Amino acid sequence: MDRSARKARRALSADGLFKLIRKRCERLPDARAVKVDISLADALLSAFAMFSLKDPSLLAFDQRRQDPSDNFRTVYGIKCVPSDTQMRTILDPAVPDKLRKSRCHPSVA
Repeated sequence: MDRSARKARRALSADGLFKLIRKRCERLPDARAVKVDISLADALLSAFAMFSLKDPSLLAFDQRRQDPSDNFRTVYGIKCVPSDTQMRTILDPAVPDKLRKSRCHPSVA
């Protein structure tokens, strides 16, 4: 397998997808005026993790968040996982149009 094929294959893996989503989330503007402990990207990735892991509720995800043996932080590249209340507070004011523009399409930079 040549080098470009290996690079493309790596980008098509789950790890590659999660890194791409993280990069896109980090580009989104955070409208919060105060210094924050949990970044918008971490909150968005936590919500993505909750849905992709099929947690039935925010409470179930919050219980997963408190389990130190669960490795979802590493898998999804989340530095600081918000609680269910923090996630709502951070994500409620987020503008959905900004999220839609960050689709994984080659023409979107």
